[in-house]
Amino acid sequence: CAANTASDAAATAGAVTLAGTEGAATDRAAAVMDGFSGEPPSYGPPGQTPGIPSDAELEAAGAVVGEVLIDNQNIFNLEDPKDDVKLFRLANHLHSRTRKAIIRDQLLFRAGERYSRRLIDESERILRAHSYFYDAWIRPVRYHDGQVDLGVKGDLGDTYFLGAPLAVGDRLYVLTEKQQELRLMTISATTGKVLNFQPLAHTKDVDRTKSQLEVSDMHAFGTWTAVDVNYADLSDGRMRDLTLKHPFYALDTRWAAGVAGMDDVQTDSLYDRGQVIDRFQDRHQAVQVYGGRSKGLQNGWVRRWSTGVTYDEHRFEPVSTWTGVTALPEDRRFLYPWIQFDLVQDDYLKLWNHDQIARTEDFYLGTTASVRFGWADAAFGSSRSALVLQSAAGRGFRDGGSSTLLLAGTLTGRLDNGEPRNVLLAGSVRDYLEQNENWLFFTTLQATKGWRLDLEDQILLGGDNGLRGYPLRYQDGTARALWTVEQRFFTDWYPFRLFRVGAAVFFDTGRTWGAAPLAAPGLGLLKDAGFGLRFGNSRSGLGNVVHVDLAFPFNGDSSIKRVQFLVQTEQHF
Repeated sequence: CAANTASDAAATAGAVTLAGTEGAATDRAAAVMDGFSGEPPSYGPPGQTPGIPSDAELEAAGAVVGEVLIDNQNIFNLEDPKDDVKLFRLANHLHSRTRKAIIRDQLLFRAGERYSRRLIDESERILRAHSYFYDAWIRPVRYHDGQVDLGVKGDLGDTYFLGAPLAVGDRLYVLTEKQQELRLMTISATTGKVLNFQPLAHTKDVDRTKSQLEVSDMHAFGTWTAVDVNYADLSDGRMRDLTLKHPFYALDTRWAAGVAGMDDVQTDSLYDRGQVIDRFQDRHQAVQVYGGRSKGLQNGWVRRWSTGVTYDEHRFEPVSTWTGVTALPEDRRFLYPWIQFDLVQDDYLKLWNHDQIARTEDFYLGTTASVRFGWADAAFGSSRSALVLQSAAGRGFRDGGSSTLLLAGTLTGRLDNGEPRNVLLAGSVRDYLEQNENWLFFTTLQATKGWRLDLEDQILLGGDNGLRGYPLRYQDGTARALWTVEQRFFTDWYPFRLFRVGAAVFFDTGRTWGAAPLAAPGLGLLKDAGFGLRFGNSRSGLGNVVHVDLAFPFNGDSSIKRVQFLVQTEQHF
């Protein structure tokens, strides 16, 4: 009781300290929201509203959340004369805004609860993680009578803008591009459900073509339950996937559970020198059921325990149309219970102009670790007894000024009858050095080492994983390393009010080691250099960046073109 009395007294003292700021507030927080609309500044998200106490002062005063005002922006801000043109007015007319209730349901705070900057920041990250938001910010807009009114701005630079939209009721149909795939999508403004329908929009990559029907609802039944159903016909097989889960959606989430199943058939290819060297059919069937518990966020840390059961089977067969060498991986089936521990530190940072152009980026700087152990026993249906391991760890560092360093590593594999199999150790170092708001120097070192890998699991190096002057899947080995340095330039050029433009000059060098099955001897250290433009779609929430590059390989075999012209869509700058 004495502790509670002291706490109440401190809150009262804080309220007295802040009382002088209330007279400057307007009668309605909605009036303040006018200054919260439009685009963010050229560098960084909106700052603190003038006349509002600091977060520390509000929390010390025991302030509670008052009114929560949702500003669900349309694609274009027609109050800006540069956006007020016929084409953009038509796009806004055809587009149905995400309903305010959909946004409100994803906030981790409610009216009447204690004001918490941590919950506000985490709610922003949750909103920005959704593909139908280009960006999102939450900030106090008024303080009165011990209550803080909050403004929530969801910038709906929607993923489906670029295409040919057709509005029917509250549903929008559009052909859109996502990660080099064409999708005919419908998005319901009423429920937030996304339907990706692909029998008409053909998806094609270097491995196969695909006609797909996918239904995803990340908030089914008005809850945090996620449902995803994926049904696809492939040129070389099929996909039948189902996921139903309630995840650890926030740091303070106390439980998680889920079930997932898949029945996929496809042709797998092995590569070397950018060419197929082996081909076989893989039928992959898997089922997983799991549940997890946590005590939530305690002193800046989250500890989670999960347990589940996994059934995982691969069966391999020759492909009748393949006339080259055929080496089949060994069939395997594992049925095993497992237990997992996750450690997460609450330490995030908002940055700008790093991996994206002119949008808020959430960098994780805390310590994170995850380890899962499972035991598959031949006596209970597994093809052989094995100890299964999955683990990962990461850490970020910020020097307080201009440099951000990110470390990450994974270790996976299994112990089959006492022998290590399919063991893969991977690590990366990423460093960002901010020179000013438009210039950034970036470097990364990545390395991977494998031991007794399953035949279908290759360690490849080429244009698809960062060696830009060389073909996809160019080198095969049992280990690889890649070092990249890149000078990035973020311009203020905004052509057609659709794209943010950047540029880069880069150098890549890497190699593989070891004698991989069926692969030719390695070519040693490979190097390339180049330059290019980057185009970030400012009306898309996907975070895709179009790369247009010229890359010049320094060595390699005689089949390599001396100049590589590359146009590709990536998730990062």
